[in-house]
Amino acid sequence: MAEKTVEGTQEPERRASVTAAADGLANEEDAAKLAQLGYKQELRRNFTMIEVFGIAFSIMGLLPSIASTLSYSLPAGPAGLVWGWFVASAFIFVVGLAMADLGSAMPTSGGLYWWTHFFASPKTRNPLSFLVGYSNTLGLVGGLCSIDYGFALMFCSVIVIARDGEWVASNGIVYAVFMCTVLLHGVLASVLANVMGKLQTVFVVANFLLIAITIIALPIGRSHERNDGKYIFGTTGNLTTWPVGWAWFLSWLSPIWTIGAFDSCVHMSEEAANATKAVPFGILMSIGSCWFFGFIICIVIAACVNPDIESVLSSPFGQPMAQIYYDAVGKHGAMALMSLLFIVQFLMGLSILVAASRQTWAFSRDGALPFSKFFRPISKSLGFIPFRTIWGCVFLALILGLLCLIAPAAAAALFSLAVAGNNVAWGTPIFCRLVWGGDKFKPGPFYTGKLSKPIGWVAIVFLVFGILLSMMPVGGPNPTPQDMNYTVVINSAVWGGSLIYYFIDARKWFTGPKITLNAEDLTETQEAAIRAEGIQIEGHPPADKSDSDAEAANEPEKVV
Repeated sequence: MAEKTVEGTQEPERRASVTAAADGLANEEDAAKLAQLGYKQELRRNFTMIEVFGIAFSIMGLLPSIASTLSYSLPAGPAGLVWGWFVASAFIFVVGLAMADLGSAMPTSGGLYWWTHFFASPKTRNPLSFLVGYSNTLGLVGGLCSIDYGFALMFCSVIVIARDGEWVASNGIVYAVFMCTVLLHGVLASVLANVMGKLQTVFVVANFLLIAITIIALPIGRSHERNDGKYIFGTTGNLTTWPVGWAWFLSWLSPIWTIGAFDSCVHMSEEAANATKAVPFGILMSIGSCWFFGFIICIVIAACVNPDIESVLSSPFGQPMAQIYYDAVGKHGAMALMSLLFIVQFLMGLSILVAASRQTWAFSRDGALPFSKFFRPISKSLGFIPFRTIWGCVFLALILGLLCLIAPAAAAALFSLAVAGNNVAWGTPIFCRLVWGGDKFKPGPFYTGKLSKPIGWVAIVFLVFGILLSMMPVGGPNPTPQDMNYTVVINSAVWGGSLIYYFIDARKWFTGPKITLNAEDLTETQEAAIRAEGIQIEGHPPADKSDSDAEAANEPEKVV
């Protein structure tokens, strides 16, 4: 972003009125940090550090997510399930470290595309920022789709268990449940704004309660049929037509999708108190918790699963986890545990809708989305939330969810859609910082120091590999239309379409993140902060014209 400065003195009365208007939204330190990035405080900072962790962890929904993605991990055998989780989670933690560096230094709701624009070269910053914003938006809405689609399958599986496998949910029924779920999430995200931060703590407790019940109930239920350590840690399998090694890599899709919500901490940064510390804490704690507890869950599942894994994957209940529960605790126990499972999955969907709406709002604030002027306003009456972008995300999810009606393979694309979209959005700002922006990076309270560059490069390699994985047909090469992975079609259309849209039209008006500050809206603390940052508010001459001219030679003019 081009450097900017502010000149001029505020009238005391004007400052007082602005401070009164913003009372209750944020403290001076958080508002000043946001001002350094060019934005005024518009959302209320009602998320504590623990609650920022909570929204990421609740979106990850550890056990429901593992249950939803067993079709990716179990084909590689119990060792694939266990070690695939452990190794992939380690790489995801590296990505989290790279993201935490950026989130601590520059916490803003539109962080990924904002960072891309800040660090990229002058020629690439606008198209790359545009691409990242669209890819991140699609990735988050795709995450909402996949979570709520998983909920619909789990909900229907309880009915199947209750009817002893004599009922099958059609694609239309699954979509109807999905549609009702997404609409209900939209209503709850709109009316629960004032307590959404507190609810994340409830959601985290619900997640851990489900984990505790499962890791106790399964071993007890299978006490006479548990698998031994050699089977759990040393027995590989391959129920695909890919080579054994590639089948193991495909098992990584389970942790990649499950632990793919840590960027929600970034999107909630303008609602987080002490954001420079809360954002990296939320990122690393959520990934680390999933890495550790997910490893334990995978071991318990491998210990208690029927060794005939193929029969588990083709369960008449429609969900492998439902069959695992049924084998361990019987019909009524399976119904109870699956009910708990889909309740936690429901909470996941609500949390990710909140995060997706904040990214979408930030992107519309910078004028990059169609109908940005419509989506831009904040609803003060509902608790300073982006009400319109909440419902924009809901209706986009309903459209993407129509894939449920095509075929199981098309519906499965909802899972890998989120992986590919988010990996591009995460990797691009890290790459731009390493290649073009090293001298512009000013560390925040959290910083990995000299290790930040090797960490960044490892993260990029892993993210590129994750994109390739997400686009591979799970069953094997030479897929039929029914087995095709449609992620490559959908994501390529979004990436290609956004770039075509940019070069045909958006390049004429999109200049990257916009400055939303006005000189009259600044307190003394905020003015001091943006003076130090070098931000210039339109209509005010720079404090040092020679410095400004030198900078202007290197970076384009910022349009406000």
